[in-house]
Amino acid sequence: MFAAFAHGFILAIGLIMPLGVQNFFVFSQGAVRRFGRALPIVVTAGVCDTLLILLAVSGVSVVVLNFEWMKTVLVVLGVLFLLYMGYKTWRTKPETNREGERAESTVSRLIGYTLMISILNPHAILDTIGLIGTSSLRYTGTAKIAFTSACVLVSWFWFFLLAAAGHLLGSRDPSGRFVAVLNRLSAVVMWAAAVYLVFTM
Repeated sequence: MFAAFAHGFILAIGLIMPLGVQNFFVFSQGAVRRFGRALPIVVTAGVCDTLLILLAVSGVSVVVLNFEWMKTVLVVLGVLFLLYMGYKTWRTKPETNREGERAESTVSRLIGYTLMISILNPHAILDTIGLIGTSSLRYTGTAKIAFTSACVLVSWFWFFLLAAAGHLLGSRDPSGRFVAVLNRLSAVVMWAAAVYLVFTM
């Protein structure tokens, strides 16, 4: 069981650490608001990742991978999604910390945005279904539970860490210039991810 947990832990770390849409967004939200007010974004991202992981280890990966057209549809939709979100992110006016504190009415909007970049993110789907899902096939019973738990724990811990790190840096940049640069970098990453998906179809 320990080996299964360690496998899930290492695999999840390798998948979640690279720069991605989710990571940039959670980090930037930590940077523009108090850590406590970034919690809805962190929790939403964590819940979405947990659902994707549970779906993957429950056998959805086998179904998807058996139908090539399903993977193609996911990739095409993912490319369009990343291009659009990159455009939106590039044009987003960065909030300062003070503005973020006043934006109570934007919480539901931010949660909705987090849902989109988590559930519709092609990398998140392909990582969970293609890698976590298939890796879990070697385990059964308590070993599979240990593997799944490790993946989920890494995901939650990582999002909390990102928000905390973002807040730490954002508190030293009240002008919002750092977040503006981060938004542009995030948009470039999204566009690069879309190009990568096209060439790996």
